[in-house]
Amino acid sequence: MEQSREEDTLAKLKAQGYVTVGFANENPYAYKTADGELTGEAVEIARVILKRLGINELRGELTEFSSLIAGLQAKRFDLITAGMFIREDRCEAVLFANPEYSIGEGIAVKKGNPLKLNSYASIADNKDAKIAVMAGAVEIEYLKASGVTDKQMVIVPDQDAAISALQSDRADAITMTGPSLQSRLAAAGDDSLERVMDFEQPIVDGKSVRGYGATAFRMEDTSLRDAFNEELEKMKESGELLEILQQFGFTEQELPGDITTAELCGS
Repeated sequence: MEQSREEDTLAKLKAQGYVTVGFANENPYAYKTADGELTGEAVEIARVILKRLGINELRGELTEFSSLIAGLQAKRFDLITAGMFIREDRCEAVLFANPEYSIGEGIAVKKGNPLKLNSYASIADNKDAKIAVMAGAVEIEYLKASGVTDKQMVIVPDQDAAISALQSDRADAITMTGPSLQSRLAAAGDDSLERVMDFEQPIVDGKSVRGYGATAFRMEDTSLRDAFNEELEKMKESGELLEILQQFGFTEQELPGDITTAELCGS
């Protein structure tokens, strides 16, 4: 009986020709443009996959982020496309597809990476190295956990000030989350700066700080989730996933790799 209900969800969506998705208007994950068009990395990935599953129309239901899971459970929509991070507590409430992107920290340096900095630990090991970081940012705690001293940190008021600190040699590196870093470098348009693409994510309390985002389904919709996962895997293998991510400021560093939702959910 359970199985037929699962199959009915996909069959029902195909028959009606559209799917209703919950989103929270958060760029670059899922948001409406000035023209009212629903887009974002999570939306565009879902759009491609759902078309391949025979569902041609995607309708958005704007919801506060904190209410997305409750809205899914209440059947206000059929799935969540909001770039939601997979967390163990959420795994008890929704059925996540496999990750479609990952977000960790990033650093940028002067071109050529003269101090050969590729991790927070490498900054800690070079006591002359200085890194600019935004006041109040979580990266300060990550740096401290990696052994970077207060003297090595150049605290700046915002992300653009971090770029300025690197340009003016007040800092040897700057740090922020990967997509934020990419967007600031793109805005600066300064060929003398570069992102460190082989950056090693910090380990804090025995865990990587990297987060993974995915589409979420109701608990009973395992067949729909499995069909979604099959198409997502094909997109990873073909390079199509990266192409979509790059449209929204992500890079190879934000690919999810081989980690599965089962691993992230602790099951």
